[in-house]
Amino acid sequence: MRRPCARAQIAKDVAENKVVVFMKGVPDQPQCGFSNTVVQILKAEGTSFKGFNVLADPDLREGIKSYSNWPTIPQVYIDGEFIGGCDTTMEMCAPANFGAIRSVGAILAQFSDAPPAPPRRYKSGELRTMLQEAGAVAKE
Repeated sequence: MRRPCARAQIAKDVAENKVVVFMKGVPDQPQCGFSNTVVQILKAEGTSFKGFNVLADPDLREGIKSYSNWPTIPQVYIDGEFIGGCDTTMEMCAPANFGAIRSVGAILAQFSDAPPAPPRRYKSGELRTMLQEAGAVAKE
């Protein structure tokens, strides 16, 4: 049975944290390549974030998909805004920081199913700007 309050808890978690990742595993031990990629990008950006393990809670796993109307995990939220998943986070990553995670392409190449297009297109380098505006990383 699904908890009726899962949506309310998701909304609360997104509102209370500047950067949130709903992921498979936890930030110190991601359990899929896509979740690991997002974690590595956020670490390369120098931001702290709150990770929620969807594998530990079936209600959360289904609830987050419904909440965002997005079928895949991980899901990234910055300052309450749904950004997208791994592909969107990679697109938004500053080119200088992307060099630190160059092996991401090799990780993603082993997965054949591409996730759907993100809700909006972001520019390269926009991730740092959004993190700065959210107060999640220091402004340069």
